[in-house]
Amino acid sequence: MKNENSNGFGKKLKTFLASNSVPIMFILICAVCIPISGFSISYLLNEIVTRMGRNIFLILALLIPIMAGMGLNFGMTLGAMAAEIALIFVADLQIWGIPGVILAMIFSIPISIVLGIVCGKILNRSKGREMITSYIISYFINGIYQLVVLYMMGPIIPIKHSSIKLPRGYGIRNTVSLLNMRRCLDNVFAVTVGGVKIPVLTFILIGLLCLFIIWFRKTKLGQDMRAVGQDMEVARDAGIDVEKTRVISIVMSTVLAGFGMVIYLQNMGNIATYSSHSQIGMFCIAALLVGGASVEKASIGNVFLGVILFHTMFIVAPSAGAKITGDSMIGEYFRVFVSYAVITVALVMYETKKRREKGKLGAQLQEDQEAEEKKAKEAKA
Repeated sequence: MKNENSNGFGKKLKTFLASNSVPIMFILICAVCIPISGFSISYLLNEIVTRMGRNIFLILALLIPIMAGMGLNFGMTLGAMAAEIALIFVADLQIWGIPGVILAMIFSIPISIVLGIVCGKILNRSKGREMITSYIISYFINGIYQLVVLYMMGPIIPIKHSSIKLPRGYGIRNTVSLLNMRRCLDNVFAVTVGGVKIPVLTFILIGLLCLFIIWFRKTKLGQDMRAVGQDMEVARDAGIDVEKTRVISIVMSTVLAGFGMVIYLQNMGNIATYSSHSQIGMFCIAALLVGGASVEKASIGNVFLGVILFHTMFIVAPSAGAKITGDSMIGEYFRVFVSYAVITVALVMYETKKRREKGKLGAQLQEDQEAEEKKAKEAKA
């Protein structure tokens, strides 16, 4: 009896460690780096809370396509580009503060919807390869974005304010200042607890999005998305318009990513016009995976845990690297390396698991076929 209990516990422990290997690894990295970095607890908590407010909304935008079986949406970068264009228009109109944030979100919606529909329709033609396709789409749309911002804004799209235009008279400067908008959301109802500033309004918006996602999963459309995510053919037989449902999931993700990017940039206080969006998808996906999510399953809990662990590593790694090696760039290289490594490992694990399950299914079908043939022979005999 004891052996059975110990074997059962051993199997459960092995399964737990295998399922949560990435979060456990990051907990160990943070546990080693935090004391070496020399940062105070209040400083770390301040930084983590700030980064949670800045990033969580963006990462939550990834959950809906995962629910619909479309994997990690690298195409969320399209929503980030829509938000940047919207903020450029707001900066040109010189509308700042909370009204500027709301207007930027409104401006981003039609751009995000158009880009989301384009992305969704392309992904419907590349079923099973959505992640790599969305990654390449983000590069393609980035080229169009650069063309619009660098050459079309000014001569074709009117830009009045000279402070955001290049000296030649058209195109947008490398950096657009949002200083008059900086942390306008974060400072509303902000409270300081034990030296840690908590951006209450930002967390209220994040909480509302979490409630929306929980509610959405229970709706007819949410149930359809889950059905499509589990098995497209069964969902199609049940009368669900699979292609339309998948497009809607990408459109929703793109719109939410646009909102999240507005929140992110108002916290930063400026737009790096040609590069702000370039790594946003990569780091958001890495943070989600660090929280224990997978390509086919992710929860709100994974988002919060991932942001805390991933960004704690981001804060302490350069300082810890400087203390250990005498060169802070080692820590910088380490955290960039880890962010890409986490995505690679997660994708390899997902593919390995999928092939193993396919192999087990094939073996089971072969056994069933052999059993049927044996029965047929016995019946003839």
